[in-house]
Amino acid sequence: MNRADAMDALVMIQPSLIAYSFDGPPQPVLLDSSSLGPDRILLLDSFFHILIWHGETVAAWRKAGYQNQAEYENFRLLLEAPVKDAKDIINERFPVPRFIDTDQGGSQARFLLAKVNPSQSHNNAHAYGADPSAAPVITDDVSLQVFMEHLKKLAVSSST
Repeated sequence: MNRADAMDALVMIQPSLIAYSFDGPPQPVLLDSSSLGPDRILLLDSFFHILIWHGETVAAWRKAGYQNQAEYENFRLLLEAPVKDAKDIINERFPVPRFIDTDQGGSQARFLLAKVNPSQSHNNAHAYGADPSAAPVITDDVSLQVFMEHLKKLAVSSST
């Protein structure tokens, strides 16, 4: 790893997360649990792992075989896009990362859930203003927002 360039080092520190959906072209999204949606496909690049995650709705459509029907050509193309991008990353990288293809709720989804900020957790999943379509992350860790608020309180409090 002493020979990794700056871009690879940045990916090791903060993995990239790309969202694929019917709403438009692939776009980078926050490494946050609010990015997990049932109608999305996510591509996580953490340098050592390349993970494709299918939301609950997309996974159900794929299991139903919609991609094999002519009238669902767009869905087939949506499924193929992250696979092509993942292959491009894998072919260019040394050491070769582990490839993982999983669905929401699948056992291998833990690789993604371990990397995202738990802004939607079991503690606040049904709070006012929470996104109902975002999947909560079950964790004992605090979110980045809670950590930053606590850090601000410590910084401005008087030490007596």
